[in-house]
Parts: sequence; structure tokens; C-alpha cells
Amino acid sequence: MVLSAERSAVLTRRIRLLVAATIVYNLGEAVVAIWAGRVASSAALVGFGLDSLVEVSSALAVAWQFSARDARTRQAREAKAMRVIALAFFALAAYVTVEALRSLLGAQEADPSVVGIVLAALSVVIMPALSLSQRRAGRELGSASAVADSKQTLLCAYLSVALLGGLLLNALWGWAWADPVVALLIAVMAVREGVEAWRGDACCGSAASALVGGELTGEDGCCSDCSDGGSGCHSGPDRS
Repeated sequence: MVLSAERSAVLTRRIRLLVAATIVYNLGEAVVAIWAGRVASSAALVGFGLDSLVEVSSALAVAWQFSARDARTRQAREAKAMRVIALAFFALAAYVTVEALRSLLGAQEADPSVVGIVLAALSVVIMPALSLSQRRAGRELGSASAVADSKQTLLCAYLSVALLGGLLLNALWGWAWADPVVALLIAVMAVREGVEAWRGDACCGSAASALVGGELTGEDGCCSDCSDGGSGCHSGPDRS
């Protein structure tokens, strides 16, 4: 189905608003999670907050990349942006792993966190809604970048479910070990994201892409043929 110019403009604006809302929410989520995690000595909460910051920083890095008008400049910036993103994920994984292992070895048990439970519960509801809305708009528009980014948002929702489960186990039954176990899960996911960023697999999946220009097909060669599922799409593994 061929979209009219008016419908395409509506969908593009909708995707930009959804992506902007996701970034703003992630920033607030990061602040609250890190604060609550420090108060409760929760490695899982701190790791969750840091993961939200890395997701935002990755969007900003790619926004910087695509702020250049010249295609060659964007291509030159791409490798730097992806390496910065990868290193941020690796640093996150290292920090969370050390803190989680210290907790498991009895250095300091996490206290129950009502604030953390409320935050995780909100994320379990909000993140899938944002992901679904963006995926629908992206598919109708034929934007691989928007669809891929919606999958990344869904991944955050999965982490929220894991975090909520760990926090509830600790609060209701005193299973303090659940907190560092969830933290280690977050660390594993961070390593996975870092490896994909280092390889450049996230080419089509940036939140910033929708903010700075909608479709990223054509001259950069990043998402050429993405809209119709062609071989030019390198958006990484399907996370749905």
C-alpha cells in the first residue's frame, strides 16, 4: 500500500513523539532507579537505572551522527558513535557484575524498596505500550528504524519484569539473593547490547533516527531496502 504524503507526515510526527516520550521517560526512570537503588543498596535497581541512561546516551550518540548533512560525515561518525555506545554497555556490565557478586558474597544485602517496586510496575505497563504504538506506526510507514527501536523498548520492558520480580521476592519473602541475580541478568543483557553495538548490528535500530529525520534509507547505505525486508537491512537480531 502506497501512503499519501499527508499520512506519511502524520506517522513520522507520531514516531518522533513516541521516541521523544521514551527518552524522557528513560531519563526519569534512571534518576529514580539510581536514587532508590543507592538508598536500598540494590544492585539491580542501580543497574536498571544505569541501563536506562545507556539507552538514552545511545540515542544521543546516533542523533549526533545523523546531525551531519553530508553522507560521508555521517558514515565517518557512525563507527565512533557505535564504539562509544558499546563501551558504555561494557562499563555498565562490569559495574553491575561487581556489585552483584559482592552482594551475593554477603558484603551487603539489599533492603526492600517500595519506590523501586512502583517504578518497575510503571515501566512494565508504560514501556510495552510505547513499544506497541511505535511498532504499529513504524510498520505502516515502512520504517525499519522505528520498528527496530520499538523492539529495543520492548527489551527494557522485559528487564522491568525481571526487576519487579526480584524486588517483590525480596520485599515479601526476604529473598535478598533475588536482587543480585536480577542484577546479573541485566549485566548479561548489557554485554549482549555492547557486542551488537561494537559490531554495528544496531544500525537501523536507533531512537534518534526517528527524531532527526525519519527514514534512514538510501545514501548512507545503513537501512537501504529495510522498508521492504531487503538484504540491505542490518538491524540486528529480532528481539520480539
